[in-house]
Amino acid sequence: MKINNTKTSSKTLGIGLLLFRLCLGGLMIANHGWMKIINYETLKNEFFSFLGLGSNISLILAICAETVCSLLLIFGLYTRLALIPLIITMLVAMGVHGWELFGGDAEMSFLYLIGFVFLFIAGPGENSIDARMSKRSFY
Repeated sequence: MKINNTKTSSKTLGIGLLLFRLCLGGLMIANHGWMKIINYETLKNEFFSFLGLGSNISLILAICAETVCSLLLIFGLYTRLALIPLIITMLVAMGVHGWELFGGDAEMSFLYLIGFVFLFIAGPGENSIDARMSKRSFY
């Protein structure tokens, strides 16, 4: 195996996308979604009100995006559809933190955003439920 080889087999690409989905989804659930669930009572009155929906509704939407959509991402089920709320959530988080991308509070949201946009473009890969569903024939 050459270290400077730029060719990628579909098998290694599928494994890389699987690992990327597992890491992004797992970290989003563990570090953000689960923390919001645990601290729900304290956050429900002080959370950012998205589009004037109120802090409680906005918090519930963020929890759903960060847990349910991340689970869908991990399994590769309806991946691109699940990424839309995650991308929106990261854009809102960046705005809440003042768009401070370099060393500021919005840096982590920006890194998640880059990963989510990449997966939206690249797709879930061959090691996903989406790939298995697309290979099934219903005829």
